[in-house]
This record gives sequence, structure tokens and C-alpha cells, in this order.
Amino acid sequence: MITNKFTKNYFCAKVNKNDKQLFFRSRLLQWNVMENNREMPWKGEKDPYKIWLSEVILQQTRVEQGLEYYNRFIKKYPRLTQLAAAPDTEVFKLWEGLGYYSRCKNLLSSARFIAKQLKGKFPHQFEDMLALKGVGTYTASAIASFAFELPYAVVDGNVSRVLARFFGIDTAIDSTAGKKLFAELARQLLDEKAPGKYNQAIMDFGATVCKPQLPLCTECPLQTRCDALATGTVNELPVKEKKLNKKNRWFYYIIAEYEKKIFIRKRVGKDIWQNLHEFILVEEPHQTRPEKILEGALTTFPGLQQFTAGEIAGPFRQQLTHQTIHAVFIHLKLKTATVVPGYELMDKKTMAKLAFPRLINIYLGQV
Repeated sequence: MITNKFTKNYFCAKVNKNDKQLFFRSRLLQWNVMENNREMPWKGEKDPYKIWLSEVILQQTRVEQGLEYYNRFIKKYPRLTQLAAAPDTEVFKLWEGLGYYSRCKNLLSSARFIAKQLKGKFPHQFEDMLALKGVGTYTASAIASFAFELPYAVVDGNVSRVLARFFGIDTAIDSTAGKKLFAELARQLLDEKAPGKYNQAIMDFGATVCKPQLPLCTECPLQTRCDALATGTVNELPVKEKKLNKKNRWFYYIIAEYEKKIFIRKRVGKDIWQNLHEFILVEEPHQTRPEKILEGALTTFPGLQQFTAGEIAGPFRQQLTHQTIHAVFIHLKLKTATVVPGYELMDKKTMAKLAFPRLINIYLGQV
């Protein structure tokens, strides 16, 4: 018999908590069977290579955009060993336009590690998956649960949003405390008998019902126990702590053309668009007159001084996560052959095989 008032209240709270978690899991799995019609080519997939590829592509990418790239990669490289053997230039060209190119670099690096060091066999253990470049806790959990039915809960933006709203959690999802809290709650809720189905269900639920904007609360099977709906805080949850300070960068590209060839280089520094290609670049922190840019460039690259001026196009704009890139294109037709250190003259046929930033492709699509 319970005689201590505190012990009794604690016991009741624990029972209520467990009851709410059971309600959440059972209703979610029931929704998954009865109403989840979200179709994607990797759903139900057991090949860890294809699951890994889909998860890498979908990092920082909308499903609608990533779907097309996933299909291209699977068609071109249906097996991991084929991806591992592919030339960098070919793979980056296939990735072109998807952004966050470090993902592509890590994908290639890990594929080659698996092909060579692991004899083409994808790791079966969670810790070994985490050791792969570009694979974090979320991606490893997805592969482990979907491919091998290992009991690891995924926690992405969709999952965090569903949990924050249903359980009324106002701890910032991007804070240290929040990450620990949501990871532990996700672990408690996981259906360990069918972790793959459960993980897919909660991710799909967040994407189609408990959406960031205009969630379908009136149709939600969890509405009777949802804390956010009961307190009118659906639009306030989840809470985020960090605010991005976005900076502006001005890229002035000089398209120096000689006999139908253009000077091109590969970006190799630790900056955006690493391993992609571009024209002669002059970067400024602020918007500057093209004439002034050209004047400075002719001093830096004296071989460009004999030219016929072409069009000036832009500015074009591309919004990245932490910065906004503004690009202006200055076209020159050179009268004499020259050398531009760090750049190589290429014809259009060769250029077509190379990967360029989306901003440059937008410009090329208009000329």
C-alpha cells in the first residue's frame, strides 16, 4: 500500500506518462497501416547502400528535389562498388545542382573505403556506420533500423516537431539539452520489434500530417492527447535556439574567352562549392562597379589586357544556409593567347562534363 503522498503522485505521473507514450505509439502505427500513402522508392528498401544514398541526398534537401537525384544515382550506379569506381568529375556532375557538395565528397570517400577496406560489404553495426565520413547519428540510425531492424530511433526535423507538439516540449530542439531530451524520448517511444516501420511512420507523419506550416490537426489521429493542440501552441512548437547570421558575398566572374575556349578552374579551398568549377573570380565584400572590378583584374592578370568587351550580366542571387551569394558576369573576348595562373582554357564540350555551382548554371542557361 502506498502511504507517502509524494510517492503516490510520482507513481501516478509515471503511469500517465507511460499511458501517453503507449497511446502515441499505437495510434501512430495504426495510422501508418491505415492512412500512410506516402510513396518513395527507398521505402521498404533493405539494401543498406540504397538507404544510405537516399539519406545522404536528403540531408538539407527537400524530398521532391532529392527524389530525382536518387533515381539518377541508382540508375547510373546500382551497386556501391560502381559508385566507388566512378571518376570524381562524373559523380560531381551527377550531383550538380543539389548543393552541399561536401556530402558528395564524403559519399565517394566512404564508398571507396567500403569497396576497398571492407571488400564491398556495407557495415552491419551502428558504431561502424558512424565511422563512415558524412554519417552521423541520424543517418546511422536510419540505416541500422531500415536495413537491419536494429533498435535505433531516428531524430530529424520531422520527428522533433511531432514530439515537441504532442508532448508539449518547449526546450529548444537545437540546444544541447534539447538534443539529449528528444533523443531519449525517441528511444523510449521506439517499437523495438519493428524499428524500421516505426521510424518510417513517424518521419512520414511529420512530413504529411504534423507539418511545419498548416498542420492537419483536425485530421490528426493524435489530436485527443496532443498538448500543443490543447494549449493552442501548435504554431509555437518546436522551439529553436539558434538564429543564423547570414552574410552577403559578391562574386564577380570574368568570362575570358579565346578562340571559343574559356578560362576555368576547380574550386579546391575549404569554402562553398568545393570541387566545383568556375570562371575567373574576383570576390568583394560589397557591391562594386564592374568597371572597377575589371580594372583590378587586369592588373592581377595582365594577360587579359587585350580584349573586346562583351556583355555584363547580373547580379544573380543564390541563397545558401549561412550566406547569400550575388554574382555578376563580365564577358571578355581576348585578342591574343595568354596564360592565367590557376585557370585552364576549356572548350564548351569539355565544360559540359564538369560540375558548376547552380548560380553559374543559371547564367549559362540564359546566354
